[in-house]
Order: sequence, then structure tokens, then C-alpha cells
Amino acid sequence: MSNLKTAVRIKLHQTSANYRREETIENKMTYPLPPISTVIGALHSACGYTEYKEMDVSIQGKFASMHKEPYTDYCFLNSTMDDRGILVKMRNASMLSNAFIKVASAKKSQGNSFLKGITIDVHSSELLEEYRALKKLGTEIQDYKKTEYKEKIKEFKEKKKELADKKKAIGKGNAGFETVAEEEKALKAEEKKYQETVARYEEENYKKPVAKFRTVTKSIRYYEILDQIDLIIHVTADEEILDDILEHAYDLKAIGRSEDFVEVLDVQKVQLEQGRSRVRTLNSAYLSYDDIVAGRIRTGAMSGRKIAGTAYYLGKKYDATTGKRIFLDKKRVVYTSNFNIDEASGNVWIDKTEKPFYIVNHLHVHSHNFQLSLKSQNDKLLYEFHLP
Repeated sequence: MSNLKTAVRIKLHQTSANYRREETIENKMTYPLPPISTVIGALHSACGYTEYKEMDVSIQGKFASMHKEPYTDYCFLNSTMDDRGILVKMRNASMLSNAFIKVASAKKSQGNSFLKGITIDVHSSELLEEYRALKKLGTEIQDYKKTEYKEKIKEFKEKKKELADKKKAIGKGNAGFETVAEEEKALKAEEKKYQETVARYEEENYKKPVAKFRTVTKSIRYYEILDQIDLIIHVTADEEILDDILEHAYDLKAIGRSEDFVEVLDVQKVQLEQGRSRVRTLNSAYLSYDDIVAGRIRTGAMSGRKIAGTAYYLGKKYDATTGKRIFLDKKRVVYTSNFNIDEASGNVWIDKTEKPFYIVNHLHVHSHNFQLSLKSQNDKLLYEFHLP
């Protein structure tokens, strides 16, 4: 007798998409199918969930082709340069946002000057004057610290030495010692206050304001873009969660980047079966490496190879509290096509509700200790899971 399990099957189409591989920075490569956390995050967003709901997914599908699209990459330099790049002012330097306002651009690779106005294109005269005034103030502060400030610190040092010698001459416990000690204490307090006043003035009037100005360089990079993608996603979860997904599946907006819109073609509840049944599928899919090694799925390996396909370590758990995704755990999967089974067992199921039958291999994500972070549509990565 076959085992049965209820699932929601979602068929959808995307004209194009980039499922960005997290290890690629400059030229943004794509996974061939959306990763586990991206799919689960999209479902959470569609259902309006604000905390993680336990669910397992099977992801399979195909795409027609792949091409590359150029984009402008902005790189922030470690220091503000006067003779190169683009001078910008950060909109909110205290936040993680990289949003900025262009101030001026250097026309040549060298020999330019934002301060002197040599071979530059000015985008904001007001901000450029603000930058120049700050740099002038910075120079004046440094000149002051090299002259008056330096002399003042030297004066404090000489007075402290004089009082220390005086204390030594009097000797501790003798008349007049405490008076000199109090005078020395007051002098040190005065010196500290003077140093703090100068440092605070420099911090508030120069360092903080000028830190909002940065130099960026730009270059042309590329996205890998998949074309004409068809996805079949099977979801298993508690009945209440499946009902939510069934009701809200047509609210799915995008998977991948915010501009990678989806067209939901069909959503329905289906019965998954287990038992002896010979099934082959031509779809590509993420399959559990463990299920392939255990022999529950055959991948059409040739020439003595037990496994045919591309191995990936898909992120399951990662911490995004710093603004960057740091993966703490990954699941080993194999991306392959033309795979088959003789029997559905363990983590392998069959969807026989239509022909051709679907082999359903759920990629478990045990995430009871996850927090859900749903980013806005303006962000490149829409859905994230991270540890508290």
C-alpha cells in the first residue's frame, strides 16, 4: 500500500531572472534554479508571514537560454581622492545604505582636482563648495595643531614637570605638599579639558561632516540572466499553511531580483505517493545528494560515474544582521536532469495527478530557530532567513 502526503504544486513562468550566487560579487552569476531560501521566502512574503513557518520544498524546472546584461558597478574607495573618480555625498552615512548624491566627476584618469576645479564635471555646486570648505577647515585645524596646540601641550608638560619637581623637593607629608598636589591635579584636569575640546571640535565640525563625502569609481559588470524559465514547486507543510499558500500563491510577485516578476500559471493541492513505480523526468531539478548516494534516485550517470550533474551547497542558515549574508550551514544538492526512480521512499515522492509524472524530492530546511527578513521591493535580494 502506498504512503500518501498532501502538497501544494505551483507552476509559474518567468520571462527572465537572476538567482544570484552569493559567492559572486563583481560579475553576478546565477543559479540554474532559485535556491531553497529564495523560494521559501517568496512564499512567506505572498502569505504575509512575519515569522518563519515550517515547510519543505521541491524545486524543478527548465530555462530556454542564458545571456549577460551589463550594469554599472560603483566601488567605494577607502579614502577620498582629489584627482580621480566621482566625488559623492552619502545620503545617510550612519546607515548601511550606499545611496549617494553625485557632487563632481573627474574627466581624466589623472591630473584632475576637485579642490582646484581642474578638469571636472560639477553636478552640485552647493555640495562641492561644502566639500571645499570642509577640506579648508581640515587644513586649518591641522595647522593649529602643529602650532598653537603643540605649544599649549608643551606648556602643560613643562608646568606638570615643574610641579612634580616641587612635590619631590617638599616631600610627601610635609607642609605645602598637598597644596602643590591639588595644583597639579587641577592642571591635569585643565589639560584634559583642553585636549577634549579640540578633539570634539575637530570631530563635530570636520571629521563627521567630511566622512559623508566619498570617492567612487565605476566600471561595467555583468549579470547572468536566464530566459523563459518554467518552474514547478511542490510544498509540503501543515494543512493550515498549505491552505494559506493555496489562497495567496497568486500574490507571488518576484523570485530573484525585484524586477524578476513571476506569472503564476497553476496552483492546486495534489497527493504525493510512495511505493514501487518506475518514473523518469526530463525536468532539471535540485536533488538531495544523500538521496542520490543512497540509490533512491538515479541521475543517468555515465562512464563509471555514480552521479551526473552539478553539485551546489545551497544556503540553509545564514546570519544577515550585519547587512551581509554569512552562511552558517549549507545543504549539498545536485542540479541535474533526466533522472529516474524505481521506487519512491524516504524523502522521495511521486506526483501522479497529471502526466508526465513528477519526481518530488523535498529539500528539508529545518528552520525552527530562524528569523525571517523580508526586504523591500527596491532591494536586489528580496527574501532572507537568518539566525537571531
